[in-house]
Amino acid sequence: MEAYLIVYEVRKALVRSAHIPGCQRRTASDLGAEKEKESEVKVCHKKSHLSATMTWRPQYRSSKFRHVFGKAAPKEGCFDGVPITRSVQDNNFCAVNPRFLAIITECAGAGYSWSSLSTMVAKRKNFDVIRLNNFWPSKLAYLGLTGKVDPHHPRVSGHKGNVLDVKWNPFNDCCIASCSEDTTVKVWEIPPHGVFKNITTPWKELQGHSRRVGLIEWHPTANNILFSTAYDYQIMIWNLDCPEQVIKNPVRTISHHPDVVLSMSFNTDGTLLATSCKDRKVRLLEARSGNLLQEGNCKAHKAHKALILGNMKMLVTSGTSRWNDRQIALWDLDDLSVPLLQENLDSSSGVLFPFYDPDTHMLYLAGKGDGNIRYYEISSEKPYLHYLTESRSSVPQKGMGVMPKRGLDVSSCEVFRFYRLVTIKSLIEPLSMIVPRRSESYQEDIYPMTASNKPAVTAEEWLSGIDKGPLLMSLKPGSHVEESFTDLSKALGNSLDSSRTQSRPGMLQLSYNIQDQLTTKERNEDSANSEGYSSWLPLSNGEDLAFCSPPKTENELRLKFHKQQEEIRRLRELLNQRDVRIKQLELEIKNTKNSQPSSSL
Repeated sequence: MEAYLIVYEVRKALVRSAHIPGCQRRTASDLGAEKEKESEVKVCHKKSHLSATMTWRPQYRSSKFRHVFGKAAPKEGCFDGVPITRSVQDNNFCAVNPRFLAIITECAGAGYSWSSLSTMVAKRKNFDVIRLNNFWPSKLAYLGLTGKVDPHHPRVSGHKGNVLDVKWNPFNDCCIASCSEDTTVKVWEIPPHGVFKNITTPWKELQGHSRRVGLIEWHPTANNILFSTAYDYQIMIWNLDCPEQVIKNPVRTISHHPDVVLSMSFNTDGTLLATSCKDRKVRLLEARSGNLLQEGNCKAHKAHKALILGNMKMLVTSGTSRWNDRQIALWDLDDLSVPLLQENLDSSSGVLFPFYDPDTHMLYLAGKGDGNIRYYEISSEKPYLHYLTESRSSVPQKGMGVMPKRGLDVSSCEVFRFYRLVTIKSLIEPLSMIVPRRSESYQEDIYPMTASNKPAVTAEEWLSGIDKGPLLMSLKPGSHVEESFTDLSKALGNSLDSSRTQSRPGMLQLSYNIQDQLTTKERNEDSANSEGYSSWLPLSNGEDLAFCSPPKTENELRLKFHKQQEEIRRLRELLNQRDVRIKQLELEIKNTKNSQPSSSL
C-alpha cells in the first residue's frame, strides 16, 4: 500500500512540474526550435551592430590628406656649415621664396664685412642669403651636391645690432626686409643672380621705433606695405612707395597693447590683423585704421602665437594652460570671448609655431626645440580639429622657414615644405610634406588656385580704402593665368548669364571670347614684366632656367639629364592636352556648320 502511495505522489509532482515555466519536459523538436530561435536572435544582434558601426564611424574620417608624410632631404640636399644664430628670440630666423633662402646667422667670429680674405673693415650684424637650385662660383660657396657653405661668402650686413627677424616681399622675390636691435627696419634689394659681394646699403631704412624691433610682416595683398612691432609696444604701418631712402614717419601707429606684441597675422584679403601680446590676450584689429574690434582673454589658456586660418573665420592660438602644458585653442573671429576648442599637447617648454595651408586646410605645429611636427586638418564643423599624424626627427629645430606654394614640386605631390634650422649640426634641412599618389601627372584636387606673386592693389589704393582679395594662380606646369578670386567669379557669372539664352554656337563663341581675353591679358602682363628692374626670367617650380651653370661633373650631368627628361615629359603631356582640346573645338565647329543648313531649311 505504501508503495502505491509513493508512485501516486511522484506522478502528481510530475504533472505539476509540466505547468511550471522552465520545468517542462523538452523533446528533440523543442530543442531544435530553441536553437533556431537563438540563431535568429544572434543574426539580428549582428545586423544591428553592423548598422550602428556603418552609420557612426568617427575614427575613420574620409580625407585625401590622411596619409600625408614628411620626407626629409638627404645629406646632399641640405645646407651644411651655416652659423645659425643663437638668439633666444621666439622667431623663425629663416625666410624662403622660390629663388632665395635667408637665414639669420651668428655674429661671433663670422659677423664681419670683409674687403678681402685677410682685411677686416667693420663689424656689422648680418644675415645670409643663399640662392636655391643653382651652383655658386667655387671661390665663394658651392651649394650643389655637397651642400657645404663657405663661411666667408658674402652676406647682407648693415645693421648695428643683432638681426631679429627677416621676411621676403611676397610680390618681389629679390626684396627682403629685416629688423634689428638697433631700433630700425631695413629693406634690401638682392641681385637676381645672388649675393656675390657684401651688401651694406639698404634700399629703404625705416626709423620710428624707440626700442628694438622684434617682428615684421608684409601685407598679403597690397604692394610695398610693411607692418613692424617693437619693444615700445607699438605697431607701425610703413609705405615704401615714397621716394625717400630714409623714412622716419610711418603711415599709422597702433597703440592698443600694454606689453610686447608676440605675433601678427592677417586674414586672406588683409582687412583684419590678429595679434598676441605678452599680457596673454588675443586682439583683433582693423588692419588699415588700427581700430580695436575684439579682445579675447581666457584664464585657462595663455596665448603666445596667433594665426588667422584664411577665410574660415577662425583663429588658432598656441600657448600654455594653467598647469603650463602646451596647448592650442580655436577661436571664432566673430566672438573671442570663449574659445571653440582647447586641446593639451604635452608638457614641453618650447614655443609652438602654427603654420596654416589655406589650400588644403591643414594646420602644422612645430615646437622650438622639438624634433617632431604635428599636423591636423581643420573643418568648419565640430569637432573642428582632426589630428592626422606627425613627422619625427632625432634632432631638434630652432626655427622654421616655409616655402610659398608656387615654389613646391607638384610632380611629387608636395603640398608643403619646411626648412628646419638644426643648430647643433649647423644644418638647414628641407622637409617636404607629400601626399602619396601613384600617378605622376598633375593632381588638380590637391592643388587648387592659390595666391600668386602679383599684388591685388597698390599702396596708395590700399591706403585710400580699397580692399581686394589676392590674385590667384594655378600651379599646373605651363599655366600663367592669374585672376583675382572675386573678379574671376564676377566675370564668369556675367558671361554665363549672357549665354543662357544662346544655342551651342553661342557657347563656342563665348569660349573663344574668354580665350582671347586671357591671351590678351597674358601678352600685356608679359610686355609689362619685360620692362624695369623687377623683370626677371621665369621660374619652373622654383628653378631659374636661364641662370643654371653648365654641369661640371658626371653626377651634375646626370642630374641635369633627369631634370631635362622630366621637363620633356611634362611638355609632352601639355601638348597632348592641347591636341585633345583642338580636336574638341574642330568637332564643335563641324557640328555648328552642319546645324546651320538644317536650321535655314
